[in-house]
Amino acid sequence: MKQKILMTCSCLLFALHTFAQSVVNDKSIRYQQERMVFTQWDQNKFTPTSGFLGLNPYYWLTWGFFYPNYHKTDLRPLSASGPQTQRLSLVAAMNNTDNNYKLQSDTVRNTALAEIANQSGALSDADPLWLLYYQHQFSPVLDNSSESILSGLNPQVSAKLVAEGLYDWYKNELDRLKERIEGAHNSDMDRGARIMAYYRMLQEYRRLAGVWAIRTASAQRTITMAAQQQRLKTNQVGVPDWTPQTDIRIANKVLQHLQ
Repeated sequence: MKQKILMTCSCLLFALHTFAQSVVNDKSIRYQQERMVFTQWDQNKFTPTSGFLGLNPYYWLTWGFFYPNYHKTDLRPLSASGPQTQRLSLVAAMNNTDNNYKLQSDTVRNTALAEIANQSGALSDADPLWLLYYQHQFSPVLDNSSESILSGLNPQVSAKLVAEGLYDWYKNELDRLKERIEGAHNSDMDRGARIMAYYRMLQEYRRLAGVWAIRTASAQRTITMAAQQQRLKTNQVGVPDWTPQTDIRIANKVLQHLQ
């Protein structure tokens, strides 16, 4: 029984509390809330108004005595000069400054990477001029060996060059030039200086190869002359029969070639 009485009283109190709440629709409060956030700073929405002939006492209590200049200054945060607008403008300006700094730092970074790629010896293998030209031109130097140096030569010529020390001289020159090429290729230096070093060493290699070609040709000629002399000494050279017509035929051949 007591529980029923308590439940009944609780329901009555809840019902009274529910009916006691009502929606408050104060346009002055609503205008103030809108005015402080987004709505236009409208002079006609400052309530209470002055009324007929300015005799409304609530107007004077609210605006006349306590806040006489309140409605004259736009205090909206999102107004043209409001704090929120200023903050957003400052944020946009700072973002723009940050983007400029980022762009400048990216430019410095890209420039530094380009300089590293331009000067680093570790990346010189990827140089287009090296890949397309100098690597092929220097291959006889970088890949030199006894087989590559003496290839294509007569065994007698090769033996003569080795015996006279010309092979050892040429091999040592190629090895020294190879060390210089690898040094210029792997060292950290400006790309222009590296290319000029390649150019100078290529000219040296061409002069050296020219000297080697002369020495090999001279050795071949010496061997041929020695063989002919040996044939003459042993009477192995046949002398064709000579007649007066022989000289005439030789002269005619010479004249034909001159024509």
